Formats: sequence, structure tokens, C-alpha cells
Amino acid sequence: MPLNNRFADLLPEITEWRRDIHAHPELQFDVHRTAGIVAEKLRAFGVDEVVEGIGRTGVVGIIMGKSTDSNKVIGLRADMDALPILEATGVAHASTTKGSMHACGHDGHTAMLLGAAKYLSETRNFNGTVAVIFQPAEEGGGGGREMVNDGMMDRFGIDQVFGMHNMPGIEVGKFAIRPGPMMAAADLISIEVTGRGGHAAMPHNGIDPTVAAAQIVLALQTIVSRNVNPLESSVISITSFQTDTDAFNVIPQQVTLKGTVRTLSPEVQDLTEKRMAEVVEHTALALGAKATLNYQRNYPVSINHEKQTAFAADIAGQVAGTNNIDADTQPLMGAEDFSFMLNERPGAFIFMGNGESAALHHPEYDFNDDAIPYGCSYWVQLVEGSMPG
Repeated sequence: MPLNNRFADLLPEITEWRRDIHAHPELQFDVHRTAGIVAEKLRAFGVDEVVEGIGRTGVVGIIMGKSTDSNKVIGLRADMDALPILEATGVAHASTTKGSMHACGHDGHTAMLLGAAKYLSETRNFNGTVAVIFQPAEEGGGGGREMVNDGMMDRFGIDQVFGMHNMPGIEVGKFAIRPGPMMAAADLISIEVTGRGGHAAMPHNGIDPTVAAAQIVLALQTIVSRNVNPLESSVISITSFQTDTDAFNVIPQQVTLKGTVRTLSPEVQDLTEKRMAEVVEHTALALGAKATLNYQRNYPVSINHEKQTAFAADIAGQVAGTNNIDADTQPLMGAEDFSFMLNERPGAFIFMGNGESAALHHPEYDFNDDAIPYGCSYWVQLVEGSMPG
């Protein structure tokens, strides 16, 4: 089906939900208000079963079709949490919580899946079962991992799972997807560099860990440029450089570096971690210091399954027109904890256009409400197309 006309009628109502959620952002697992609204609306829609507290504060709604002969259960996932950013949009529905805002569009994701749940509960024009998944703590908390570890997939018998994210820079009414790696693994790193502190005017009497740490920052970049195959992808970013003193005339005893590593394959991830440990240790030793690497694997690569990706691209083409679908888009080095769900069940993650808005995680970002009918239509057609009634 093309863009569903029902969502043109529902657009003011869904927009109102979205803007209310935007005005009341909540972080990580502390999404009690948002989750409560989601559960309340699902029950009002007549969803067959609403379960709260999955993965701490997640919500799952179960919608049964007119027939359930197929025994298929498809999962549709939206994220609910905001970011610790001071909003600078100036819109009427701006955040009422200083220092927190929906800078990634999770308010829009939640509202669109609610809109789809309302429609599916009314029509039930499919043969099977839909699990609408509202997830907390995508922004660094691993809410997807928590929902999976809470037994969500087996508990609700989910066979396939699909996710969607808005994307600034893609026109409203367009979609982008690809099979294989869609978004990168995101690992967390911290490096402790220890020297021998002393007077800044007498560096020869100490071992300066700031110099060693600076050399480590530079040396780490040679892993990407000289160890990783140029046709592969790896990003090493040191984002924090902290000493144990603020004095102008003191050489510190210790420096702490923090950052992130992004990769698109387990092989490159393994290589990057191995070489980082070697570079960190030996660069410090060459300067008389000591250094240790703490490498924490956080979000895995988001890998789209080939069959489900082809199906999702076809459905998006039916909604928006085939000329508005990029079915072989470039992967992003950003990360998504929807990857934990894709590791458990076949599925696909798609980008939906948000137009020429500010970038994700920017204080001037706002979800584009004009995209709502496209996202809702995609969810509905995905269900009806995979489980025809």
C-alpha cells in the first residue's frame, strides 16, 4: 500500500503525543513517565496484553491479528530515552527539564510506534501476532541488552524483529537501509598512564605522564592507518585527557585518557583491541612511564539480516515509492543497542528521513513531525505484508 491515509487523520493526535514526550525527557532507565504513558495508551487502544518492567523499565504490547494460524510473531521496536543535553531549539514544546532533551528523536520513534499500535489494534488485518517493543536506555545504558536478557524474545515468541531511526540529511519520505553491517560496534576505553610527579621547572627529576599520554594519543592513530586494512573501518577517538592536578607548576603523577572505538567487524575489533594494548604499554615504557588499557566491549555491530533487509526495503518502497529507497546505503560508525536484538533474531534496522534538521545529539535538533505518517505506514505495512490476513 502507499502512504496510509489514516495517519494523515491521526497526525495531529500523534504529534501531540510526540511533543508531550519531547517536553518531558527522561534519561536511560529512568523513563517512568514515558513508559507509563505508553502502557496507558496501549491499554486504551485495546492491545491484548501489556507488560511493563521488561528490561527494568521497558514496555511490550501484544496485538493479535484476526487470525493467528501462522504462529508468527513480529517484533517492532522503538526507544524512549533522551540525552543529557541543554536544549536550544526555542520551540513551544521544548524540554521542561533543564539539561535533558530529546536530541535523537526517540520521542518521535515512540509516538510513531504508538500510532501504528493504535491502527493495528483497530484493524487487525494480519494473520499472526505483533509485539510492540518500547525500550529504555538506548543512549549508552544498553536497554536493548537488558530486555533481551530479561527473556523478552522467548517470553513473547518473537520470530523476527525490526527497528527504525530517523536520520537528518535524508529527505522526509525517503528511507535508507543495507544488508550486513548497518551501524558499528561501540567500545569504551580508559587508559591509566603513571609517571613520577614533580616540579614543572625540573622535569628531569620526574617522569612526565602527560608527555607519555600525548604520545599514546598520537600513536593509537597508527593502528587505523597502518594495521587495519584500508578497505575495512575502524575509528579510535580519545575524548578525555585528565591529570590528577590542576596546578600550573606541577608535573602530575597520573593521567587518565578516555574514549571510544568503533568497528564494523569482529575481526577488526579483535585486531584493534590487541594492537591498542601493545601500543599503550610500549609507548609508555619507551618514555619511562607505565600505562594500562581497560577495553570494554559495549554495543556490538548492528548486522541486518539479508532476507529481512530485502523485505524491509520492499515495504519501504511500497510506502514511499521505490525511487525514494536507498537499499545499499553506507554503514554508519555510530552505534545502536538494537544490535542485541538482531543478535537474537533475524531482522533489519532502517533509517527514515528527518529532512534538513540539526544533527542528532545537537542542542538544536528536533524530530520532524512531517515524517510521522511515513514511519507509521511503514510499521503497519511491514506487519500486514509479512503476515497477510
